[in-house]
Amino acid sequence: TAGCNPYCWYCQNTEIKKKKKIKKISHDFISENIFFRFLKTRAGFIDGVVICGGEPTIHADLPDFCRKIKEAGFLVKLDTNGSKPEVLKKLLDEKLVDYIAMDIKYPLDRYEVVSGRKVDINLYTASIEIIRRRLPEYEFRTTVIKGVHTAEDIENITQTISGAEHYYLQNYRSGNTLNPDFIWESFSEQELQCFKQIAEKKVMKCGIRM
Repeated sequence: TAGCNPYCWYCQNTEIKKKKKIKKISHDFISENIFFRFLKTRAGFIDGVVICGGEPTIHADLPDFCRKIKEAGFLVKLDTNGSKPEVLKKLLDEKLVDYIAMDIKYPLDRYEVVSGRKVDINLYTASIEIIRRRLPEYEFRTTVIKGVHTAEDIENITQTISGAEHYYLQNYRSGNTLNPDFIWESFSEQELQCFKQIAEKKVMKCGIRM
């Protein structure tokens, strides 16, 4: 889905971020009708659909879209930044999602460092609580960037989600970012393993995505 509410300067989905409203279908985006025609051809071959962005929860028609996917017989996974807890609650109340992956980009008390703007951290803590309380299967994850994230940050983040079932460290990969001057790098596997050991003191399972 197109558009996003924060402005994370290391984001690599630059085209998706900039196109909150699509006035015409381009080669980058497809219509809902085309999507569901394609999905029908995959029945029996795939189990579910991942809805990501951008930030899907900024779109008022997200529940209707999820409902159509569920009615077609597919599972739904939602990727979200957690800024719209009321949307997550609605989706779960109506049993429209089966799995949620929430990004926790930075320690919540300093979120503006990466989000590019002031945020209400209560929205994010509410989303964390809703996901943990309402879903049997979920994950939290952080894209970690050398020069931005520290061991102390990982300790802070995992303290916020202490006891969570699954937490993933996703290694940053350089590329086309919103801030063209962004120059930070990826962590080595050894450095990520050190972060993993810190995280495992607070969460049930921590995985690394290179």
